[in-house]
Amino acid sequence: MTLRIITGAALLALLFFALYFGGWVFSLLWIACVCIALHELFNALKNAGHHVLAWPTWFALIIAIPGFLLLTEVENLLLLVILVAVIIFVIITLIMFRDDPSLDDLMTSIIPLFAVALPGMSLLGMTRIEPVGLQRVMLSLAFFIPVVGDSLAFFVGSKYGKTKLNKAISPNKTIEGSLGGLVGSILAAVVIYFIGLLAGTNVPTVINFIVLGLLGGIAGQIGDLFASFVKRHCGIKDYSHIFPGHGGMMDRLDSILFAGTLVYFYQALPWI
Repeated sequence: MTLRIITGAALLALLFFALYFGGWVFSLLWIACVCIALHELFNALKNAGHHVLAWPTWFALIIAIPGFLLLTEVENLLLLVILVAVIIFVIITLIMFRDDPSLDDLMTSIIPLFAVALPGMSLLGMTRIEPVGLQRVMLSLAFFIPVVGDSLAFFVGSKYGKTKLNKAISPNKTIEGSLGGLVGSILAAVVIYFIGLLAGTNVPTVINFIVLGLLGGIAGQIGDLFASFVKRHCGIKDYSHIFPGHGGMMDRLDSILFAGTLVYFYQALPWI
């Protein structure tokens, strides 16, 4: 337990460091995290016996990184659509021409693209938000909506949880914990809103932050359940053991990747 707390504190300190300095510091750290998580997911699927085709997704990531660091937000969205279409076409074509083509291998080859690579690039795209103050606010939402939600879900679920959320995927999660997590996500978004105001940042209305907290909290919980679903399918407890007491990078990023993607697309809406 002590090691878990120390590791958690170190990860939280690293997150504050990355968000404070932003720019290239955040970008480089985030790219490294996404690459590790992507490797862990592919590795879990391979070890479970799936003949996944990994290189098209890695190729898309290599192409997308400079684009999301240098292009405008509209250009990034266009790049995202084109990359998704091309990579899916390539994966489908290459697997169909295998000696023993399998729909199962096709699906498991596409999953990491949508679960890690594209969400990862969405958060990277938020480094293009101007001004810098608003960028920090949006990145903070992407991280703290799921992190605070996860923490409150664990606390409420541990004390008051009775009704199982999905016994087949994650027997320890409860509906009571899930609702507590959503409250935590909304509270995190509202706190970030007021911090942004105090810092003099021109932020969207508090209603937008409440909506982001709710939707981001839901997305984060879906990401957490998805990661648990894959782990149960692969017969593993954690994706790796690089963080003592916390598992692997994918174990830490599952909810952040899904919630962050929602924040990215929500803030890109014209009325925000």
